[in-house]
Formats: sequence, C-alpha cells, structure tokens
Amino acid sequence: MTTNPAGATPTTQPPHPTHRFEMRFSSTPRGARLARRLCGERLHAWGIPYGTEAHDTLALLVAELAANAVRHGRVPGRDFRVRLTTMHPATVRIEVTDTRGERLPDPVGHPPGPDRTDGRGLLLVEALASRWGWHFRPCGAPGKTVWAEYADDRRGRGRNLDAMDASRP
Repeated sequence: MTTNPAGATPTTQPPHPTHRFEMRFSSTPRGARLARRLCGERLHAWGIPYGTEAHDTLALLVAELAANAVRHGRVPGRDFRVRLTTMHPATVRIEVTDTRGERLPDPVGHPPGPDRTDGRGLLLVEALASRWGWHFRPCGAPGKTVWAEYADDRRGRGRNLDAMDASRP
C-alpha cells in the first residue's frame, strides 16, 4: 500500500484521452484521397467507428479540406499537411496546411449556379463543421492553414472564424 505524504501533489491523468495524427501528403488528387483514408483509419482507431455519423462527417471534412489544398493551394514540388487532434471528449479538430498563401479561402456566400461542378466544398464545411476558419502559417512561412472542428454538441455550428484567426501571427 502506498501513502501520499503530506504536502505531496498527486498526479492525475487528463480527463479524456488526447489523440494526435499528423502527416504530409503529395499535392495531388491521390494525396488527398490517401489523406481521407488514413484519417478515417485513425478516427476508427480512436473510437469513432466507421459508419457512424461522426466518422462520416469527419471524413468528409478531411476530404473537402484536402481537395481544396490540392486544387487551390498546390505549389509544384510542395506537399500539404493534415493534422487531426482530439480537443475535448467529443471534439475533433482538422487542420490542412498548404504552401500557397496568396490563394485564400473565399467567404462562404451564395451557392454556385447549377451549371457549375465546383465551388461547394466550403459550403459543405460551413454546414457540417461546428466552426471553421483559416490563418496564415506562423513565422512568416509561406502558406495558410484551413481548419474545421466537429463537436457532437454542435453549438456554434457553421461559424466562420477566419476574421478572428486571420489576425493571429
């Protein structure tokens, strides 16, 4: 039996398990597809099973952000990075970083016309994420990070916080 001497501070575990996954992918459609699949595997391993609403929504968010990084943030010879982090027991943050800082996400406005086959990615992110935004890469590095958070409680759903985040250094 172990005793706690007077004045000793007990160590505690975090209130919930924290998970993190980060990987670089080639800025190609194949890289975006691989990012979605590997993130799906990681989410399943973290206890967000395949086929659940949370898993499907998170996989779609990864797919849209990765596809945008390939389509709008591609610099030949440069990769994009995906980071998944659990922030609270029921919140997952997705960050996709590319190296093209001059092509910034457009604010979500009106849906594109029915004759267009593109322009709906951020509308999906806006609808599915609890909140999302973007910021420039730190330390003056070229590029930007677009992020989305998904929480089961869905409070603040669809809020674009890019104005607040864009001011971060």
